[in-house]
Amino acid sequence: MSLLPADAAPLRILLVDDEPLARARLRTLLADCRAPAAQVVGEAGDGRAVLPLLRETPVDLLLLDIAMPGLDGMALADQLRGRPEAPAIVFVTAHAEHALGAFELDVADYLTKPVRAARLQEALARAQRHLRQRRAEPPDTGHLLIQDRARLERVPLSEVLYLKAELKYITVRTAQRQLILDGSLNDLEARHGERFLRVHRSALVARGAIRALERHDGGDEPDGWAVRLAGLPELVPVSRRQLQAVRDALRERAE
Repeated sequence: MSLLPADAAPLRILLVDDEPLARARLRTLLADCRAPAAQVVGEAGDGRAVLPLLRETPVDLLLLDIAMPGLDGMALADQLRGRPEAPAIVFVTAHAEHALGAFELDVADYLTKPVRAARLQEALARAQRHLRQRRAEPPDTGHLLIQDRARLERVPLSEVLYLKAELKYITVRTAQRQLILDGSLNDLEARHGERFLRVHRSALVARGAIRALERHDGGDEPDGWAVRLAGLPELVPVSRRQLQAVRDALRERAE
């Protein structure tokens, strides 16, 4: 279970890496982090050891290696995604080629080894914002809380037409504008699945805004499909896996 501490308290961090020297280096770097500060509450050498530790110890953030024996970092992140009380995740790996797959899991950040102190501090700040967003918006809220420079804005969910994960951020699209949100697409789906439909691994659309399913050649699949939403000129690509769910949603609207 993860509960974000007060601003003055450090992030509670679990180090997960099968190399003891890598964990020791992270400990050294974390000791100098200040905004936010870090408190290492435990270590694990593989993914399977993490789940029981999370049940026993409050953890805000996993600094998680990807290539590990047994349950690797990608599989562990997949198990944890969507759980409201799961810790934020920052991947720390020597393998930069995993970056695209990592961000599809809605992790807070992705660091490549050797980790630089300034880059680690930036990742901690991003993870802290991710956790604040998760806790600031209870499951039954009718708004998204979006930090726009120094201003915190409440965007009614009724105005949101789609949510799209793009690298490190989520694009929030209304009829009039686009906004940027730090957070997890899977968390948003878990909280608001009655309002939004998953149409792609990187996109949720407002169920009430779906108007048509059309052939579309501009996506990442040949002979693809896309949904047309009320009030928007652009189409949102639909994956083959989600095609039937979109058809079912259109059928429900017609009944």
